[in-house]
Amino acid sequence: MATDINPEKIEHLLTRGVDTVYPKREMLEARLKKGERLRIYVGFDPTAPFLHIGHALQLKKLKEFQDMGHEVIWLIGSFTGMIGDPTDKSATRSQLTKKQVLENAATYKKQASKILKFTGRNAVKIKFNDKWLSKMSFADVVELASHFTVQQMSERDMFANRLKDGKPIYMHEFMYPLMQGYDSVAMDVDVEIGGSDQTFNMLAGRTLMKSMAGKEKIVLTLKLLTNDEGKKMSKSEGGFIALSDVPEDMYGKLMAMNDSMILPYFELVTDMSMEEIDGKRIAMEQGVNPRDVKAELAHMVVAQLYDASAADAAAAHFANIFQKGKMPDEMEEFVLSSEKNIVDVLVESGLTKSKSEARRMIEQKAVKIDGVVVTGIDMNIVGAKDGVVLQRGKRHFVRLVNKR
Repeated sequence: MATDINPEKIEHLLTRGVDTVYPKREMLEARLKKGERLRIYVGFDPTAPFLHIGHALQLKKLKEFQDMGHEVIWLIGSFTGMIGDPTDKSATRSQLTKKQVLENAATYKKQASKILKFTGRNAVKIKFNDKWLSKMSFADVVELASHFTVQQMSERDMFANRLKDGKPIYMHEFMYPLMQGYDSVAMDVDVEIGGSDQTFNMLAGRTLMKSMAGKEKIVLTLKLLTNDEGKKMSKSEGGFIALSDVPEDMYGKLMAMNDSMILPYFELVTDMSMEEIDGKRIAMEQGVNPRDVKAELAHMVVAQLYDASAADAAAAHFANIFQKGKMPDEMEEFVLSSEKNIVDVLVESGLTKSKSEARRMIEQKAVKIDGVVVTGIDMNIVGAKDGVVLQRGKRHFVRLVNKR
C-alpha cells in the first residue's frame, strides 16, 4: 500500500502536539518522505471503562498515520492493565483481575471510533497484549530483565521520590516498563506514540527492540492536557471529560473549565490551525471575552466527536439552562410509589451513584427540588401529578411523578 509523502502533512504530523521524537526527528522524517510504510502503535491500559478527551491527541495522531497509509495498531493492555502503570504514582496501584480489565475495555472500540476507522481501507488493527505476555515463562522474564539495571529503574522520578519518602516500591512495578517495552518486540513496530509522561516506558521498548531485534524503534511523545495545577488529565486524577459523555455534558464541562485551558484544548483536541489559534490568543489579549472563545471551542469539540447538529443542540441546552436559568423541556421521569427519603430518591433515580454521594451533594447545596435548594438529608418527598423536578448540580434533572 502506497503512503502519502505530502510535505505539509508530514510537517503537521511531526509538529502538531508533538513534544519530542527519539532518537531524533530527522530519522522519522526521512523514512516518511521515502514513502516507507511504517507500523505504528498506541497502547492503552483499560484501568477504567472509559477513555477521556486527554486521549484524543494520541488517537488523532494515530489517525494521521492511518490516513497517510501507514499500518496502525491500537493495543489494549489486557495484561499490563492488570499490573498498573506506576508512572506519576506516589503509591502502588491496586491490581485488577483479568475480568475487570476486559469489562473495562468492552466499549473502548466504540469510544475510539469517534476518531479512528476500524473498518474499510487500512482499518486500525486491535491487539491485546495478554496474547504474548501471559505466555512468557519465568526464564523469558529473567532474560527480559537482563537488559536493564536496578539503577536505571530506581532513577525514575516516581520511584526516586518514593525512596526519599520511605514509601514501598514493589518488584512488579519495576517490571512494568519491561512488559510495555516487550510489546514493541512482539508486534515488531517501527514507531510508538504516547504521552510525554510515558517516555521512560516507551524508551524501554526502544532498548529492547535494539538489543533483541536489532531494530531502531522511533518514539513519538506528545504533549499532555493539564490543569492549572499542572496535573495531567487522567482516569485516576479525575476532573476529566470522557469520550462517552453525552454532548450536553461534554459541552457543559468544556464551558466550566478554566480560561487558561482554552488554547491548549484548541491545539491538542481540535483541528483548528495554529495560525487561527494564535488569533484567538491575540483576540482575548485585546479584550474579547474568553467565554465566547470557549463556546466556540466547546461547539467544535462536540461537533468533532459527534456531529454539528449535536453540537448545536448542546449549545442551545447550555444557553437555556445556564444562561437563561431554564430547565430542559424534556427529562427522564422517575415514578415514586410512596413517600421516600431524598437520599434514597437520588440514588434510585440515578442522579447519584451512592448514598454517600447523595449526602455529599446535599451538604454542598448541589441538590434542588423545583429550583429550591435542599438543606437537609432528612427530607422526605413524593411525586406529583404534574411532576416535581429533582436536580443535581447544573446539568442533571429528573421529573418525579406519582405512580400511574
